[in-house]
Amino acid sequence: MQPRALVTGASSGLGAEFALQLAADGLSLVLVARDAERLEELAAELRAARGVEVEVLAADLTEAEGLQRVADRLADAARPIDILVNNAGFAVAEPFHASAVDDERRMHELLSWVPLRLAHAALPGMRARGRGGILNVASLAGRLPSGTYAAAKAHVITLSRALHARYRGEGVTVTALLPGFVPTEFHERMGVAPTSVPRQGWADASTVVREGLRALRRRRGLVVSDWRYRIAAPLIPLVPDRIAAGFGLGGRTS
Repeated sequence: MQPRALVTGASSGLGAEFALQLAADGLSLVLVARDAERLEELAAELRAARGVEVEVLAADLTEAEGLQRVADRLADAARPIDILVNNAGFAVAEPFHASAVDDERRMHELLSWVPLRLAHAALPGMRARGRGGILNVASLAGRLPSGTYAAAKAHVITLSRALHARYRGEGVTVTALLPGFVPTEFHERMGVAPTSVPRQGWADASTVVREGLRALRRRRGLVVSDWRYRIAAPLIPLVPDRIAAGFGLGGRTS
């Protein structure tokens, strides 16, 4: 039986790239996102190009019913999930004092609660089988005081570290992937043009995904991607908060 991965936010951006690279490695896939049409297009492409089994699960993870369906799929012992990629996300463009509180709630649920809920659903089966991997797409923003998006990503980093420390000895790896800026649809969906970041500051999506999957295979609990951001990461604690707060959103996915 082919190993199987479930990827959230799989319709575009880093999620689609995760699907492409996992299929290239021979894994069967469960693709999760709201846009069923885009998921079906990607699934057909992967089946034709890679000959892997691809299941489409259209769901809005900010809705209780959609989240429960994905959690149930993860807990299905008859069709086990070997790798969970928690990738779905969005950000609120407005500053905190001007943002809609319902938008803030949805963002924090998707970025913080959903990875926790889905990891909670996946872990029992992984522990019973003595193997498994959970890759949480966090952000280098989670180490910066740059808004509520950063606060949510800080939660993802801490959650990943805690779960990795607790379950690594039982064969389950939990890895936090910390990208910087990545050219996907993320900023476009926010309605923000990312013109303030020089082209040299953008990381390649395929590199970010490859480094994340490699860290998971090597059972690492955390990886900063790519080399430019690995150089910058140790300097972040030295930057005063009033300056670091202006760095804005660290790269995200669709």
